[in-house]
Amino acid sequence: MLVPRRRYHPGICMPEADIDLTVRDALNALVASCFAAIGEVVVGQHASIELLLVAVLCDGHVLLEDVPGTGKTSLAKALAGALHVSFRRIQFTPDLLPSDITGSSIYNQQTHAFEFRPGPLFGSVVLADEINRATPRTQSALLEAMEERQVTADGNSLPLPNPFIVLATQNPLELEGTFPLPEAQLDRFLFQLRLGYPALADERAIVLRNARGASVPRVKPCWSAADVQRLRAQAERVHVADDVHTYLLELVRSTRSCDELVLGASPRASIALYRAACALACLRGRDFVTPDDIKALAAPVLCHRLCLAHEARMAGRTPAAILAQLIERVAVPVEA
Repeated sequence: MLVPRRRYHPGICMPEADIDLTVRDALNALVASCFAAIGEVVVGQHASIELLLVAVLCDGHVLLEDVPGTGKTSLAKALAGALHVSFRRIQFTPDLLPSDITGSSIYNQQTHAFEFRPGPLFGSVVLADEINRATPRTQSALLEAMEERQVTADGNSLPLPNPFIVLATQNPLELEGTFPLPEAQLDRFLFQLRLGYPALADERAIVLRNARGASVPRVKPCWSAADVQRLRAQAERVHVADDVHTYLLELVRSTRSCDELVLGASPRASIALYRAACALACLRGRDFVTPDDIKALAAPVLCHRLCLAHEARMAGRTPAAILAQLIERVAVPVEA
């Protein structure tokens, strides 16, 4: 049933398009089931799960930067299980070659011809563990797959599965023997997330589950490839008012004139923030973006794209702290 109506959100005045309430309820139930399924395995990470689902709807990739033992691998496996897609894990090491992740051609003595054997990149959810331990040559092979959604082998371009999302991890403490990711590659990640330590009640549940030897519950498949496409199409129809769009651009542009930053966010960051805000609104059951959506996504989208000036680095400043100040300075749109 199509119901034309006009909604006024506090601080934002915009007309809603016609809404198919039946489809909206079905999509809301679909999103809720995915949260519940992943939450049975990954305890106390609702915000991180939400951002991963936003990345799926945006067809983006995520950089997980945190200390070992915080559940990064479990989160990646749970996501693949909920989406009902293939999961691949790559342990990056300095001796890893590009062909080790993309695949290589092997001579078949029976057919007297070379056959291409796909590498672990040919999975829908790929966990690139400790990506900064690989050489720049191997990192560049991953970069092509992330950006082009294809792998080039023997002069042929082979498409990767759809959906395709790379969850790369790196340890922020152990930097010996690592190759830091260049800014061009960091810019390819939609989000940079830090899971952090769980709350007391959540950690108690985690410890009791593992101390008693209970098997980790298997994630129930909730989405299919068709469901992902439906949600992506719904996210593309999310409305962004002109004032909210201007607010988004002013926030991104403020990073380019900040004295504490030598490199601000690029237009690719503006696109990423725009698409992520639409996807977040869709997951939360709305068909319009609010300034709060942009504020919630500003740090995971922008922080890894900012480079500190030498003086700010010596003073112990962080991109997150600087971005928080910029958010306070940029005027939030209000209803006339």
